[in-house]
Amino acid sequence: MLLLTLLLVVLDGAIANVALPSIARSLQADAASTVWVVSAYQLAVLVAILPCGALGEIHGPRRVYLSGVALFTLASAGCAFAENLTFLVLARFVQGLGAGAIMGLAMMNLRAAVPQRMLGTIIGLNAMVVAISSAAGPGIAGAILSVASWPWLFAVNLPLGILVLAGGRLLARVEGRKRRLDFSSLLANTLMFILFFCGAERIASEPVIGAVLIGGAIVCLSLLLHLERGKEAPLIPTDLLAAPDFRVALVASVACFCGQMLSYIALPFYLQHSLNMPPALAGLYLMPWPIATAIMAPLSGRLANSIKTAWLCATGGALLAAGLLIAGLSPPDPYGIAFLIGAVMAGAGFGLFQTPNNRILLLSAPKARSGAAGAMQGTARLTGQTLGGISMSILFASLPLSAALHGAVLFAAACAMIASLVSLSRGRYEAVGQAGAA
Repeated sequence: MLLLTLLLVVLDGAIANVALPSIARSLQADAASTVWVVSAYQLAVLVAILPCGALGEIHGPRRVYLSGVALFTLASAGCAFAENLTFLVLARFVQGLGAGAIMGLAMMNLRAAVPQRMLGTIIGLNAMVVAISSAAGPGIAGAILSVASWPWLFAVNLPLGILVLAGGRLLARVEGRKRRLDFSSLLANTLMFILFFCGAERIASEPVIGAVLIGGAIVCLSLLLHLERGKEAPLIPTDLLAAPDFRVALVASVACFCGQMLSYIALPFYLQHSLNMPPALAGLYLMPWPIATAIMAPLSGRLANSIKTAWLCATGGALLAAGLLIAGLSPPDPYGIAFLIGAVMAGAGFGLFQTPNNRILLLSAPKARSGAAGAMQGTARLTGQTLGGISMSILFASLPLSAALHGAVLFAAACAMIASLVSLSRGRYEAVGQAGAA
């Protein structure tokens, strides 16, 4: 049930892109404005994920999680029945708030629901679901749009959301630890992500304004850290960041997801412009990546029981980097064999890295702080992907297409190697099976 809900929210982040032209025509809106159908959802997730992690620790993860599912489901109905773009964007923002609760507390609920010995496997399945749903989103959206109008992209969430709510009692009941959540901290958190997101959106087209907005986000982060200083369970979990294994895993996650987003944007352009593939064929050539990730992610969860997670993450990051270089920089061949080999290597490396790294992020935190750990895991993913998107925008704006694509592949490989080397530094003090015994 938890994995089904996670599938829903990740899919909803991926399918709307495909529907934007249809939405623009149906609601008689311009293309630039319809982009907010996607952006509003992403922004709301960023704003909500840390506060929802904290609320889960205060009021219990099941209650806040199911509240998020209910909000997500109701907002999906609002999206399906939206008659103008303004209402649709607002409904998508509310939907993102619900998704933030789901993403932020999925791991806390998983930790409470399964025995300790099974956590590695479950975290691997979690990584597999995210990989498959991210990759399958555009295809599923295309299939739905081929037989129905765009509102059905959101209407299909309704029966699944109701099913999850009906089975909500199956989730383990974990009592919260009462504490106060300051309004000033919530406001600083909200402003921080709004300024960061808006700055990231404008950094390529209006670099000065974008830089000022991102600078404002940094000021809000400093203010938030000041407001939360000395608290037992701060909103930005500095107590968890004080632990070297958690801090290293978080930095490595941001770097890895930055490389992933760069490659997800650059490689389709490479296939269509450098190898002259039609879009449908390019989509098929991209499928080996998520397939390899889906195979490797559960396997790496089992390997983490007997091999240091630092070694697994370092190997996964290096394999991801090598695969990207092979896929994106090999001389073109008529059948794209080098690209397929590189895509398989990159996908396998991504899966090998993600499961043990997520395992460290979750299990290095005390159970009472699982909400903060899960929220930081989601924040690291979203932050890395946003940084990757910013980097790709700058490259597109600064260089010719061919040079931008080569630069993106090199930068993505460098990010993967940073994730590898940062992870390797954790091996100095990590014992074999440490995560599994945490």
